[in-house]
Amino acid sequence: MVSPVSPGRSGLSSREAAERLARDGANELPRTGRRSIPGIVGEVLREPMLALLLAGGVAYLLLGDRAEALILLAFATFSVVVTVVQETRTEHVLEALRDLSAPRALVIRDGARMRIAGREVVRDDLVVLEQGDRVPADGVLISGADLQVDESLLTGEALPVDKAAPAADAPLAAPRPGGDGQPFVYAGSLVTRGSGIARVTATGPRSEFGRIGQSLATLDSEAPRLRTETTRIVAWCALGGGTVALLVVLLYGLLRGGWIEAVLAGIAIGMSMLPEEFPVVLTVFLAMGARRIGKVRVLTRRAAAIEALGSATVLCSDKTGTLTENRMAVTELWLPSGDHHVIAGDASIPEAFHALVETAALASAVEPTDPMEIALHGAHGAARGTVLSGDRLAHAYALRPDLLAMSNVWADGETLTLTAKGAPEAIAGLCHLSPPNHAAMTRAVEAMAGRGIRVLAVATALLHDRNWAASQHDYHLTLTGLVGLADPIRPGVPAAVAQCRAAGIRVVMITGDYAATARAIASQAGIAQGEVLTGTELAMLDDARLADRLKTVTVFARIMPEQKLRIVQAFKAKGDIVAMTGDGVNDAPSLKAANIGIAMGRRGTDVAREASAIVLLDDDFASIVASIRLGRRIYDNLRKAMAFIFAVHVPIAGLALLPLLLGLPILFGPIHIALLEMVIDPVSALVFEAEREEENVMHRPPRDPHDALFSMPMIVWSVFQGVLACLLLAAVFVIQGWAGMPETELRALMFFALLAEIGALILVNRSFSASLRQALFRHNAALRYVGLAIIGVGALILGIPPIQALLKFGSIAGQDLAVGAGLGLALLVILERCKPLIQRCQLRLPPTGQDRGTVA
Repeated sequence: MVSPVSPGRSGLSSREAAERLARDGANELPRTGRRSIPGIVGEVLREPMLALLLAGGVAYLLLGDRAEALILLAFATFSVVVTVVQETRTEHVLEALRDLSAPRALVIRDGARMRIAGREVVRDDLVVLEQGDRVPADGVLISGADLQVDESLLTGEALPVDKAAPAADAPLAAPRPGGDGQPFVYAGSLVTRGSGIARVTATGPRSEFGRIGQSLATLDSEAPRLRTETTRIVAWCALGGGTVALLVVLLYGLLRGGWIEAVLAGIAIGMSMLPEEFPVVLTVFLAMGARRIGKVRVLTRRAAAIEALGSATVLCSDKTGTLTENRMAVTELWLPSGDHHVIAGDASIPEAFHALVETAALASAVEPTDPMEIALHGAHGAARGTVLSGDRLAHAYALRPDLLAMSNVWADGETLTLTAKGAPEAIAGLCHLSPPNHAAMTRAVEAMAGRGIRVLAVATALLHDRNWAASQHDYHLTLTGLVGLADPIRPGVPAAVAQCRAAGIRVVMITGDYAATARAIASQAGIAQGEVLTGTELAMLDDARLADRLKTVTVFARIMPEQKLRIVQAFKAKGDIVAMTGDGVNDAPSLKAANIGIAMGRRGTDVAREASAIVLLDDDFASIVASIRLGRRIYDNLRKAMAFIFAVHVPIAGLALLPLLLGLPILFGPIHIALLEMVIDPVSALVFEAEREEENVMHRPPRDPHDALFSMPMIVWSVFQGVLACLLLAAVFVIQGWAGMPETELRALMFFALLAEIGALILVNRSFSASLRQALFRHNAALRYVGLAIIGVGALILGIPPIQALLKFGSIAGQDLAVGAGLGLALLVILERCKPLIQRCQLRLPPTGQDRGTVA
């Protein structure tokens, strides 16, 4: 499309534009490439836990143990498929959420206006800006008429800002997004009113938008702590398994001779001790955790964020679009009589204030695009139940730099009514208020402003004829009242913030808005009282002084993007685990730098979403609390499963070594170990994953960020459980062995006694509390199904002689089964009674949080 332009503004020639495009590159913003399925598979296969799982399966295949190999490889395949499906679905959702593609631009070239692709805009192009356009590149105005631009993606400010072309001889200040009266426009911002022409000063990566993208490229995503801890755990367990296998070979060979049999026995026992449950548990827990979190409308882009959620200590929240709804709404009304009304939610507006709301709407554009005018029309519709029509609009006075008020004249037959709205001081001048009345209005304005509310004054006048005056100053208006507008708090935010505080998570606000507005919003959201630190003050602080101020500041106002990043890094430097929420391009660097970046899915930009680890699909701040709750539950259950795995291998190792030490028959061969693993694997991977949350999950401080996944207190507690189980089994084994029980019957007795003790260890580790009732009756459907399956398999073994022969089991009497069950019950009761003692001895059960103090 090409159209002529006014003389003197011919813009670049097509040849100049082509040369600059070739030299400077396309006007495109940096964006992360979409990951392919092979790339995702490669990332999954590089996980140490999955690599160990696959290696174990291959090892079993090489040794000819196909059943165990198939089980391991099936788990590996399942883990790969679940993770790839999850990550692919994430990428597809993010692709569908992209809504900030490069806009088209109207430029002046070769003396004519033409519409081109936004990527083709070059430096020194003249860009025509009109209402509804998205600015394609950074620039400086050379002309403008009532131009307002929404820069919330860069500044976080909910309201548009006025733009004005500079005087011909006026020096230009340094460009900075935000603030009224500046001549600079920025790529990605939206023209909400008026028009103008700007000369492009920066495109692509050189724009404010692009510089944020470049800063993202220099930041490394937080390395998953779980991955490094898993590697360490696996190394420990592999070392332990290898040591046990070597001991079996040496003891068998030295005590009984037959080194070939010793090597085979060592291989069988050693492979049974391989920690294959750890990679199974970790992969299943993270995959199922992402699925559980997805049910609360939260998309997990990186599984490692699930673990970090449970240890978050600081939640840095953006204001606009995160705590608030990113829209304007009428919240307060004031009449010259002194009557005042606060609008709460969708509550109706009293009749006495209907005229004020209607006058404010009549003083606005008939088809509004400005957020404040949209809010005024909405309030009028709610009060009057009608929609304004422009059929009776007779005349209009536009907003001018020297008079911040606009007026419309409406005709109803011969009656002409002027309605005006604008800055309170401007309307006060048009109304020629007396000093007492002016003082009363000023007090009302200051009170609203102190609550972070944007205030408009509204006035009206009756006109006698259609001889329109040159200025609104020529009419004598009567003050109708004041209208307060604000970006309302999301309904669930105060409750969500309260839950965060109860969970020991400190919530701070970081916004580009003004200090008064930020303080008011923070108060409404329930954020703890504290100091307000502005961007100007922050710039004067060195790192040491900033770290000291972090202890008392709860609101950061007028913050620039690079300062958000500095705040996040300062919190991390003092040892906090930082969750950062945001939706704008200005939030992207801090989202990527945070331990847990949480982006908004609906209102958020694609840059912010791709920089984050978690995306809130419904933009509901309360979903953050649900995610933290689930994150704590998942991590709790993960540690329960780890404690169980560690404990359960102690009696297995003990029963493998004890016969060698005592000169008694070897109890278990590879097939018995395989059966035991078929019990241990689903229990550790499924039963513990399905355990419900602890009662105090959101009423305890966050887990210490430096706590290891498998800490020394947990190892001590797990070893204690395993040793006690082993001692009980050893006592029965020695007594029955010396009493002359046949080898096959003794093997069967010890196998079922071991199953009973595994059951006891499951019940002990499914809760951190010392309640025997919870251990027995705490609801868990997965445990019920797995338990029934184990009982069914046991019944088949006892009832089918060929299976007994295969396992080299003899028939055992009911009293022997009772002995085995009694061992399990005794172990359960003893360990449940030991829990309070262990807590009193400060051997902390993981993770009660009691060592970190109480929640304020």
